[in-house]
Amino acid sequence: MDNRPIGMFDSGFGGLTVLRALIDVAPKENIIYVGDTARYPYGSKPLEEVRGYSIEIATRLVSEFGVKMVVVACNTASSVVLDTLSSTLEVPVIGVIEPGVRAALIATSTDRVGVIGTVGTISSGSYQRAFVDYNIKLTCAACPGFVEFVERGETTGDEVHVLAERLLQPIIEADVDTLLLGCTHYPFLARTISDVLGREVTLVSSADETAFQIARELENLNLDNQAQDGGKVNFYSSASPEYFAEIGQRLLGFPIDDVIAW
Repeated sequence: MDNRPIGMFDSGFGGLTVLRALIDVAPKENIIYVGDTARYPYGSKPLEEVRGYSIEIATRLVSEFGVKMVVVACNTASSVVLDTLSSTLEVPVIGVIEPGVRAALIATSTDRVGVIGTVGTISSGSYQRAFVDYNIKLTCAACPGFVEFVERGETTGDEVHVLAERLLQPIIEADVDTLLLGCTHYPFLARTISDVLGREVTLVSSADETAFQIARELENLNLDNQAQDGGKVNFYSSASPEYFAEIGQRLLGFPIDDVIAW
């Protein structure tokens, strides 16, 4: 039994989708979640800047908090820093891009797949490279503004619907049957996205598949925690802990008791 925590980070609230899935899949694992809300959104920032933030957070999670695994629960960060962290940290590192691609490949029946993400994620080419070995007609679209709506807790309403209609037009024109939500914030907007695209388009989130991969890795490496007193989640925010608690519990659907300043 290894009761050391798993370290997980995102630019803000998006990684909570991965956290929620991991709690369901591995309820005995202790988790430290870091929302870098003081520097969000990552998707519109220079990729080298995001790379620096990610290395800083991941290194601190290992050195100061003694985590047994680092989960990069942010697509933009995963696209630029995963290889570096995997080669420099002494613990396993898991991102969200490859799990999402696997889920999309399973879901599609026409081989027409769409990916939406932040400007940083789409411009990095990470999803284009991840799909290159498969016979998939891929359409990618950046969706600036989506993350900001989620970070404000505004996941439905006329404003976000109008924005979605405009940003998702390339996806509609490509006639995809599967849309991969290439940002961990976007599942919170799934209702609006589905309303715009129509129910015949399957929305795929990387959160569930990422959680399954985490559980498999922990078991394969004998790092899983079976202690009965496990399952504690500690939240950290680099901006207002009170605001993080307010919006976080609204998005998660259960109370967040304490958020600590990062």
